[in-house]
Amino acid sequence: MQKSDLQRPLKDRLSDDYTKRNIYLGKTSGSSGHPFIFAKDRFCHALTWAEFIDRYNWIGINLNKSLQARFYGIPLDFYGNLVERFKDRISLRRRFNVFDLSDQKLEGFLDRFKKSNFDYINGYTSSIVLFAKYLEKRQLVLTDVCPNLKVCIVTSEKLFKNDKKLIESSFGVSVINEYGASEVGLIAFERSSEEWQVNSESLFIEILDENNRILPYGEEGRIVVTSLYNQAHPMIRYEIGDTGTLSKNSSFKRPILKKLTGRTNDVAILADGKVVPGLTFYYVTKSIIEDAGSIKEFIIIQTHLDRFKIEYVSDHEFDNVQIHKILSAIKIFVGKNLKVDIERKPVLIRNKSGKLKQFTSLV
Repeated sequence: MQKSDLQRPLKDRLSDDYTKRNIYLGKTSGSSGHPFIFAKDRFCHALTWAEFIDRYNWIGINLNKSLQARFYGIPLDFYGNLVERFKDRISLRRRFNVFDLSDQKLEGFLDRFKKSNFDYINGYTSSIVLFAKYLEKRQLVLTDVCPNLKVCIVTSEKLFKNDKKLIESSFGVSVINEYGASEVGLIAFERSSEEWQVNSESLFIEILDENNRILPYGEEGRIVVTSLYNQAHPMIRYEIGDTGTLSKNSSFKRPILKKLTGRTNDVAILADGKVVPGLTFYYVTKSIIEDAGSIKEFIIIQTHLDRFKIEYVSDHEFDNVQIHKILSAIKIFVGKNLKVDIERKPVLIRNKSGKLKQFTSLV
């Protein structure tokens, strides 16, 4: 299964006896360029959270007691913002808005750490790396001002070795990699030995070659995931959009992810000096996701400090209403006075691994 197979009305994908009233409904980030709406039955959704609770216990974090510094975006519309902040409050999360990562905003981040006893950091890799660089420039170590800090968990974007060293030296704590996808949940979690243990309790992971044949341990290929408990919206041999390798030391019960060619995002730098992480465009894509699935793929390219280009594949040309929604979302989430070119294409250019990168900066 590929994401394109699921880009159709939700009612055509739900199992019998399931409706919007008895499921958990979510949207993918579209970080791979393939946004869509998905569903989980309530038991499956609860199981997903149980897995996070278990993995976080590995590193001494109790989700019912530990205070999280959350480096994520947040909806800016009144209702969406209110709901997300309510969820943050009851989940012991304090959000650091990553839509603007200028030095002035990062100084504000530092002040919050001085005033709060955060137990851990969780969030987008690129945003956390920028904060670490700011601390390095200031010759500060975060645990000196926030001694309660125990660990930093990065997700959604690839973490490079040099960036990991930078974060650890600037924060004064260890860094843990988390790999997952909203539609299937937690896929792998890094243990203290820098070993990524794959979630074999509720998922079945396979590595395939270009002919869809299963590769032996140690060989790199496309990652496909089967969700073993999602009865409402089955995800069977679902291609996640990444490539990776399972270690030769893997077993059926305890698979180990040796290598992940993950989702990387550039950083956009605007003419006024504002720094915007690539995943900010996830919140732009939310405005153009349609349940009908007419938008198949898209990419966003920064061509100049004040100009962006959106290329997309769709059954239909964007109408004026859709274009207005896109421009409004970019104005809200990215910045004002930006020029945006929108072009419909029959196909989009992929990199050598076949992966579609949603955001690229040419500046």
